[in-house]
Amino acid sequence: MIVLVAALLLLGVVLGAVAQLPFPLTLALALAIGCWLLIFAVRERVGTRRRSY
Repeated sequence: MIVLVAALLLLGVVLGAVAQLPFPLTLALALAIGCWLLIFAVRERVGTRRRSY
C-alpha cells in the first residue's frame, strides 16, 4: 500500500512539472522517451531471440 501511495505521489509531481513546460517541449520530450523505449524494446527482443538458440 505504501508503494502505491508513493507511486501516485511521484506521478502527481511529474505531471505537475509537465504542466509547467511549454507544449512543444513536452511533445519533444515525450517523443524522445518514446523513441528510447522503442529502441530498448527492440534490443531486448533481439537479445532474447539470440540467447534462445
